[in-house]
Amino acid sequence: MKAYERLLKYVKVYTTSEENSKTNPTTERQFDLAHLLVEEMKELGIRDVRCDKNCYVYGHIPATEGYEDKKSIGLIAHMDTAPSALGKNVNPQIIENYDGEDVLLKTTNTILSPKKFPHLKDLKGRTLITTDGTTLLGADDKAGIAEILTACETIINNNIPHGKICIAFTPDEEVGQGADLFDVKNFGADFAYTIDGGVEGEISYENFNAAGVKVEISGVSVHPGSAKNTMINALNVAIEFNSMLPACEKPEYTEGYEGFYYLEKLSGNTDHASMEYILRDHDAEKFEVKKSLIKLAEKLINEKYGEGTIKATIKEQYRNMVELVKPCIHLIDNATEAMKSLGVTPVVEPIRGGTDGARLSYMGLPCPNLGTGGYAFHGEYEHITVEGMDICTNIIIEILKRYAN
Repeated sequence: MKAYERLLKYVKVYTTSEENSKTNPTTERQFDLAHLLVEEMKELGIRDVRCDKNCYVYGHIPATEGYEDKKSIGLIAHMDTAPSALGKNVNPQIIENYDGEDVLLKTTNTILSPKKFPHLKDLKGRTLITTDGTTLLGADDKAGIAEILTACETIINNNIPHGKICIAFTPDEEVGQGADLFDVKNFGADFAYTIDGGVEGEISYENFNAAGVKVEISGVSVHPGSAKNTMINALNVAIEFNSMLPACEKPEYTEGYEGFYYLEKLSGNTDHASMEYILRDHDAEKFEVKKSLIKLAEKLINEKYGEGTIKATIKEQYRNMVELVKPCIHLIDNATEAMKSLGVTPVVEPIRGGTDGARLSYMGLPCPNLGTGGYAFHGEYEHITVEGMDICTNIIIEILKRYAN
């Protein structure tokens, strides 16, 4: 079975995770795909396949005889899709021999256009898979799952020599919980790759340091006719707090290694307001500065309006994996050489986000991230190509060959 055929099967399974859920996994529906994958893995001949009570799927392919001393390599992808767009009743469109021009996402008359996504011109001649305009596609990260299992099938059916290959599919990555209950010890890999990136040839081993910030503001609400020197409008305080943060360090103004403050939510009234931010920076020192500035703004607001007017709670989410991957630079070297051997130009760039691999690296499993061939994740413009998935599958196979040699 080709990778894209697996993808088309997996995206039909509704697996959206939920950010505010208190359960593990955050949605019971993720088990539907987990159980499907368990059966498929068993049919392929993958050993010790299991789905645990928290919806983590594990299995392994034993080393070829004579290759037991080779390093064991893990391959990891996630089953959930992002809650930022509808993930139910996904109906992919398949455009063969794509002409590089506008694509009508028929159900909504939405246009997928090279004017918005210039890379579409480079996909001319390929078989393009898109949404119908009403949902996301789910290539993030069901394409990664499809490519891993297709690579495993190829290796098994063609008796390609290899060391031990460890496979895992996780829930809840999209809500930042994918690595929370990952069983690193019993997974059994010395090193691993998450297959959860974008364009084929992408290699990422630097990611943001990340924190979430919740801000609660207590105002004083009185009749506006007699408000002078009494009213403290919580919404105005929220605006004032936000204005203390650097205006140029917003997501819409930053790229590459530039960090940001992102005001994600604001709600409230005169009496009470709440805000939620995410802080991101690749540089650890700059990341600490961002956290310090949040606390400084809190201090100044409370000095002006009275203690307890505002409370900012900062919660760290994940750290940059670069410090833990660099000592294992062979992970990057082997991926790079594997790509070059296939005529693929490696695209080594930092992730402007995070992956399960960042968390897993700090849990003792160095784990950079590889591309899946997908684009425009988390919304109705999401798309991928059959050829891109084939390339990513072949990259996985070539990496495993290199670790066997």
